[in-house]
Amino acid sequence: MLGTMTMPDADAPDQLDTRGILLTLTVVSLAFAWVLAPFYGTILWASIIALVFRTPFRHLRQRLGGRSTLAALVTLAIVLVAVVLPFALVMASLASEAAALYGRLESGELDVAKTLRGHFAALPAWFLAVLGYFGLANFDALLARLVEALSLASQLIATQALGIGLTTFEFVADLVITLYLAFFLIRDGDGLARDVRRAFPLGPEHTRTFFDKFTTVLRATVKGNLLVAAIQGALGGLAFWTLGIGGALLWAAAMALVSLLPAIGAAIVWAPVALFLLASGEPGKAFALGLWGVFAIGLIDNVLRPVLVGKDTRMPDYLAMISTIGGIAVFGINGFVLGPAIAALFVAVWHMYVSARPPLRDDT
Repeated sequence: MLGTMTMPDADAPDQLDTRGILLTLTVVSLAFAWVLAPFYGTILWASIIALVFRTPFRHLRQRLGGRSTLAALVTLAIVLVAVVLPFALVMASLASEAAALYGRLESGELDVAKTLRGHFAALPAWFLAVLGYFGLANFDALLARLVEALSLASQLIATQALGIGLTTFEFVADLVITLYLAFFLIRDGDGLARDVRRAFPLGPEHTRTFFDKFTTVLRATVKGNLLVAAIQGALGGLAFWTLGIGGALLWAAAMALVSLLPAIGAAIVWAPVALFLLASGEPGKAFALGLWGVFAIGLIDNVLRPVLVGKDTRMPDYLAMISTIGGIAVFGINGFVLGPAIAALFVAVWHMYVSARPPLRDDT
């Protein structure tokens, strides 16, 4: 019987311990992710700030004799002055203009029905025929749809106005948490990145490829898309202000927002306005806005975006567009970053997998 006894595998305790650690790590990580889920946007933007401003931080740390804490504080001050304060001023101006528009609508100073009826009566016959094709040739039916849309917009504005105190408090709280977290990620980011790379379940070469792709896409998407959106919004708002179109800042904000969508861009806003000006008997303004939209606003999208975004991400336009739209649908405004980043990682991982597979006979 002694001869039939099997000695325990010397590696069994280590294997069981490793499996136990992995199981415990998975459970604890999922629980921690569940706790942090309400703050995923805050964590995302803190990480983006640390990633985008990593190079300035390193230069400052070198100039300050290796004092990481001081360099991180100076970097955070740059973020406040260059990013946060301009954004807050623009949002305050936008809120003021929206509130003024809402007040004019509520007081009756701006009679939408009367204004639209006058424009509708001045429309040429060919444009009325086009509206008739879509079932909109009847002014009362068209007005009913517009009033319904304006009512929904008014309710939204009123709701936001009633909750402005809470919204402001939440925004300030999120901003403080974001900057607080960004400080530590800026200062300690290199060490954290090394630890994550060591724990990643891929070989060194694939791990390097994965993280390089992720950081490159994230940086290019944020810097490129936000810069393109800001420039297109500013150019569009300038055109509307020059042509005397009311609510130029609101139009600029709308164009900046839709500019986050590749291949579609600000034309969603300025093109219908140009057509409306043409149909309203103002061909000069319509022609000027069309030229400005194609050769100024559109040129930014067709020239600057590929240079800032496409060159680094190396993703085709159709993939960038659909991943951005899908990301916004799933994650909200944060999706314009997360969508392309997930798409780029998907492509990178599949490329690693295919490269590791033996070639088919037809490919040899």
